[in-house]
Amino acid sequence: MDEIIMEKKEYLGKIALTVRTLSMDAVQKANSGHPGLPLGAAELGAALYGEILKHDPSDPKWADRDRFVLSAGHGSMFLYSLLYLSGYKDLTLDDVKTFRQIGSRAPGHPEYGLTGGVETTTGPLGQGFATAVGMAIAEAMLAARFNTAESAIVDHYTYALCGDGCLQEGVSGEASSLAGHLGLGKLVVFYDSNKITIDGSVDLSFTEDVAARYRAYGWQVLNGSMYDFDEIFRLVAEAKAETAKPSLIILKSIIGKGAPRKQNTADAHGAPLGVDEVAAAKAALGVSGDFFVAPEAVAYFETKRVEWKKNHGDWQRKFESWSRKNPEKRAEWDLFYSGAYTPADMPSYTVGDKIATRAAGAKALRSIAAVNQNLVGGSADLKGPNAVGFDAAPFSNNDRLGRYLHFGVREFAMAAISNGIILHGGLRAFCATFMVFADYLRPALRLSALMKQPVIYVFTHDSIYVGEDGPTHQPVETLAALRVVPELTVLRPGDAEETTVAWEMAMENRNGPTVLALSRQNVSVFPKDDPDWENTIRTGAYIVRRVDNPDTVIIGTGSEVNLALSAAAAVDKEGKRTQVVSMICRELFERQPALIRDAIVPPSARVVVAEAGVKSGWEGLADAILSIERFGESGPADKTAERLGFTVEALTKLV
Repeated sequence: MDEIIMEKKEYLGKIALTVRTLSMDAVQKANSGHPGLPLGAAELGAALYGEILKHDPSDPKWADRDRFVLSAGHGSMFLYSLLYLSGYKDLTLDDVKTFRQIGSRAPGHPEYGLTGGVETTTGPLGQGFATAVGMAIAEAMLAARFNTAESAIVDHYTYALCGDGCLQEGVSGEASSLAGHLGLGKLVVFYDSNKITIDGSVDLSFTEDVAARYRAYGWQVLNGSMYDFDEIFRLVAEAKAETAKPSLIILKSIIGKGAPRKQNTADAHGAPLGVDEVAAAKAALGVSGDFFVAPEAVAYFETKRVEWKKNHGDWQRKFESWSRKNPEKRAEWDLFYSGAYTPADMPSYTVGDKIATRAAGAKALRSIAAVNQNLVGGSADLKGPNAVGFDAAPFSNNDRLGRYLHFGVREFAMAAISNGIILHGGLRAFCATFMVFADYLRPALRLSALMKQPVIYVFTHDSIYVGEDGPTHQPVETLAALRVVPELTVLRPGDAEETTVAWEMAMENRNGPTVLALSRQNVSVFPKDDPDWENTIRTGAYIVRRVDNPDTVIIGTGSEVNLALSAAAAVDKEGKRTQVVSMICRELFERQPALIRDAIVPPSARVVVAEAGVKSGWEGLADAILSIERFGESGPADKTAERLGFTVEALTKLV
């Protein structure tokens, strides 16, 4: 047995050697990249992809695979080398040789959807860590829902590799705190502790006791060497044995290990080693030539692929047996993993009803969640103010069937965790906070958009009508900032009826994230002259108040649609023909064919826009804009609007 173990470790050593040679050559050829991590953590990579991970490279989307997240995404050649060696067909040696070049499946940082085996886009430090927490939450939720006493068909681990940079970013701390609180025992994070960042030694800025911090978070903390296979396997076994806590495995390492003059220095972190240093490293490692691949590594993975495929087949047979015995669960499984939206019996309203769109959103959410059991989510300690409660227990240590997530005051981690939940598969996720705090979570929202993940962001308190809370909580520039994010759909409904449809549009959108911008204050349900408005609104806009041959069109969004209607009624007394359009999504409208746009906003009419925010982005559509180009003030909502000149009278005068 000892001889077999020794032989296996020799093969793993050849895998680590290959990771080093491929990484240094790819970075050098690209003349760009980060060789330090892949050289320094190669043994962990060999252990992970050679032995630890439950995966099948022939099926990167196998539902019960282990997930691995390279949170330190700058070290991407670590991941690409291992995906190539272990047999992920999307990634060839030619891709490795064209690292960081246009068209390569080996881009500068791992990109979800481009390369099989890449579970999430990483690069912005700390977010991968937080996303892994979301994946572990999803695994726990799905296991509780679908596993039976006979068959655990959801039974996998989430692993992540982070570095000093990840642990300095606040988002990892937010996520780690929540993960410890929730007792996510199937989350294992490796800490590449090499004590080097771009500027030099971490002692320049980072001298905290990481182990003590994570124990305080409620994690199991283990310590070992990056270069001892026996120790790595033992530590992973200890991590798996602890089912009530996530585990942080701190592995002491040497950045750029194998580069004789640059290892253990900042020079190895984020730049090619240089031709001479690569040659010296290869000489020290006993290899020659470019893009060396050890034959032993190839042979090892050929054998492992047979084993992995068999294990996957065993799971598939277990899954089929479970399906026969649990047809209702199987039907629900298929529905969950299809991502399809099941239409709900939605609330109805009467013209003249006064209700805040956040409150209407709560009613819509409750209806949708009742028939879409895979919808999970919560808010950043604002369940009541955001109005996102629904009929579900909280997800907790004691109730893994819970669907409501108390994220705590952790906006950034909340969004990154929501990304992880959806990336895992099987679940839809929403998260909520005040709109002004969209800036706290914006980097994770940006990754939602970059990865085209359908996270639903509920942002309430969407304007100066927050009132007494004042300018710190009154977003005036936030809508404009959100609208410029590619692949993000921003919906600002004008009344309760529009809010209901907005929630449906968000659930129907599977190609990217959606923002629901909702009001704190009550707004009236208004009559709608378009009899098919519930369909027309999906173009981004529709006619609320129709007139023949309008000389003016007032475009309103959100609560300003009511303002537009009041102004239109006033100016019509002076003989004007004023049409009112509700534009729930400017970007959707602008993408429509000219025929549709012109039917809603006739090109012959003067266009006036009313929105309680900055005018940025409206200039190309409007002839005149009633906007707010300054921060607000603290006071009752109507008094604040009057103070800022945002009134019916001001809009009437502008028209």
